Amino acid sequence: MNAENANKWMEDNEQRMREVSKKIWSVPETAFREVSSSAELIRVLKEEGFEVEESYGGIPTAFRAVYGSGSPVIGLLAEYDALPGLSQKVSTKKEEVEEGAPGHGCGHNLMAAAHLTAAIALKEGMTSKEDYTVVLYGCPAEEILVGKGFMAREGAFKELDLAVSWHPSTRNMVVGTTMTALESGEFHFKGKTAHAAGDPENGRSALDAVEIMDIGANYLREHVTDDVRIHYQITNGGGAPNIVPDKASVLYFTRANNRRHLLETFERVKKCAEGAATMTETSYELKSRGGCYEILPNEPLIEVMDEAMKEVKGPEYTQEEKDFAEALNKTNSQYERLSADENYESIHTGAMGIMREHMGGSTDVGDVSYIVPLVMFMTATQNSLATGHSWHITATSGHSIGEKGMLYAARTMVRFVEKVLNNPEILERAKDEFAQRTKVEKYNCPVPPELKIEDVLS
Repeated sequence: MNAENANKWMEDNEQRMREVSKKIWSVPETAFREVSSSAELIRVLKEEGFEVEESYGGIPTAFRAVYGSGSPVIGLLAEYDALPGLSQKVSTKKEEVEEGAPGHGCGHNLMAAAHLTAAIALKEGMTSKEDYTVVLYGCPAEEILVGKGFMAREGAFKELDLAVSWHPSTRNMVVGTTMTALESGEFHFKGKTAHAAGDPENGRSALDAVEIMDIGANYLREHVTDDVRIHYQITNGGGAPNIVPDKASVLYFTRANNRRHLLETFERVKKCAEGAATMTETSYELKSRGGCYEILPNEPLIEVMDEAMKEVKGPEYTQEEKDFAEALNKTNSQYERLSADENYESIHTGAMGIMREHMGGSTDVGDVSYIVPLVMFMTATQNSLATGHSWHITATSGHSIGEKGMLYAARTMVRFVEKVLNNPEILERAKDEFAQRTKVEKYNCPVPPELKIEDVLS
């Protein structure tokens, strides 16, 4: 690999990649509706000579872009879906671009552009097409945690020798820990209507069943391991108050540190539904909304990514950028306490190393980590006191603060791949560890064959 050519391309095309990120930020689109965002990425990839398979796996906003024909096959995972209700201007005060509209409150516009930048730079670093292969997967719907599961169901990712995922953050770090697996399902209860005042004895309330199930699940929380999280949302609470509702439904998300333990817990949640149906003389149907695996760490890749992050020069921030971040930090209710820390910075600088503390969130990147060896890392693209899925992140994702972290991530990915290519034993060790870790825990796609995209959007 000619790293000099790769880095030169990134330097020469920095503004162009910033514009890609800003274009996606300006047209935020939610899960499986990322028509403009995916089209922009595909346009650039085709301009750069990649072979692009659009509507990959029958998913309208997914794609697979390939350049090269050699070994190893290196996969990059671009995401570009926005979050509902997080519309925000590039401003230090809460100002929606459009009331109630979506916004990039997780920074996926940056994520898309960073992986795009790295993919093209790696192409530019080839001395011939036979050197290695770069595959950029366009991955929709990460925010609802099933996008990559839908893709994996259609055979995605199996061709790779290794995969790289970068995500925006408040810090520069390598993910050396797991994230939680998730299973989701909507419980649809069916009862019998009656006049709530005139003849309530003839009714069988589906809403009562939902509420009793929720009570059971809340008591269950006391008797599960510390890693388990159970969340729910009543999606249908019936019609008028004077009619005993014959239909009601509730959507459950259940999480745990590994998928096997998660599914055992979800069986207990289902028993809450069964008990509620028995008590109310109703019935229920469970409709899967899919799920995802936890992240499977790969130590050989983690160690090399940590080296790469520390070897690549991080961003330098202007006073205007620091002031912008500081103004955002001051809107955090814990600002006085947190800013008193001796290591406080308005934007975190420097690589903190490998994160070993448990991360409670979930991502469908976990699915990929059970299919091929994967490494995940993060760089600072936000003010240091930004909270997850917030308007702070939307604001900084459209600001030069976010763009600088994005470009740092792209440079780090290129350096990481260079190190792997120059030292083939790294990939051998990564594959050996992956084979050992997945000997018992085989990947079983959490998106069932019958689940359709429209089922998870309803």
